[in-house]
Amino acid sequence: MIDISIEMHEKYIRDGYIRITNGVDEESLGQLAVELRNLMARLNPNVDPVEMRSTYNRAFTQVTNLWQKSEIVKNFVFRSDLAEIAAKVMGVNGVRLYHDQALFKEAGGGATPWHVDQVYWPLDTVNACTFWIPLQTTPSEMGTLSFARGSHLKTGGREMVISDESEAFFSQYVKDSGFEVSADEFDLGDISIHAGWTVHHAGPNLTSIPREVMTIIYMADDTRLLESPTKTQYVDRDAFTPEVQLGEDINTPLNPILFKK
Repeated sequence: MIDISIEMHEKYIRDGYIRITNGVDEESLGQLAVELRNLMARLNPNVDPVEMRSTYNRAFTQVTNLWQKSEIVKNFVFRSDLAEIAAKVMGVNGVRLYHDQALFKEAGGGATPWHVDQVYWPLDTVNACTFWIPLQTTPSEMGTLSFARGSHLKTGGREMVISDESEAFFSQYVKDSGFEVSADEFDLGDISIHAGWTVHHAGPNLTSIPREVMTIIYMADDTRLLESPTKTQYVDRDAFTPEVQLGEDINTPLNPILFKK
C-alpha cells in the first residue's frame, strides 16, 4: 500500500493534481493491458479515419464502464488499495466509483484540448478525482497530461466541454491567470491524479505506437446529485448514476463504495 502523507494530501489540495510513482505493479498493468486491447478492438466507436473525425474523436478513443464487461477489468477497478489512495489524497472517509474509462490515443492521434472533467459530471461535490493510469512508459511525445496548477480553485470556463472552443479559451485563460503548467512524463506503474475542476490537456501522439491509458473516477461516498444539472450532465447522470433524483444521495449498483475507513 502506498503511504499518502499529509504533505501529499496538501499538495493535491493546493495544486489540483498529484503524481504517485510506482503506484501499481507491472504484472497487474500487463494483464489489464491485454484485456483492454481486446475490449477496445471490439468496442471501438471510432470507425472513421483520424483525419475525418471531430477534434474530440481525434484526441482519443473512449469506452466507459468496462468493469461491467470483464472480470479482469472489474478486479482492477474495484481494487481497495487504489480507492484508499483516492480517499486519502482527497481527505475523505470513503469513496465510491463514479465510472471507469479507457482512453487510447492511437499513433498519430490529435491533441486533447484544454478542459475540465467535471463539466460532464452531475456531482454536487469538489471531492471527485480522476486516476489516469498509463499502460506503458509514456514520454511527452505520446501525449502526456499537463495541468494548470491551482486552476481548480478558480471558476473560469467551467461550462465549456472539450472542443476547439475550450482549447482557445483555456489556452488564453491559463496564460492570463499566470498558472504554472506541469510537464510530467510517466513511467509504467505511475498514477496521475487530478481533481474534477483542474484545467488540463494532453498533447498529440507523435509516436508510432498507441498511448494506452486506463482511468478510474472516484467520488466521496456521501456525494449527492446536483440540484440543477446541465444538459451535458444529464447525459452522464443517465449513464453512470441512473435513476438518482436531483439532490439525492448517489447510491446505485453502478456506484459501489470501494473504500471506507
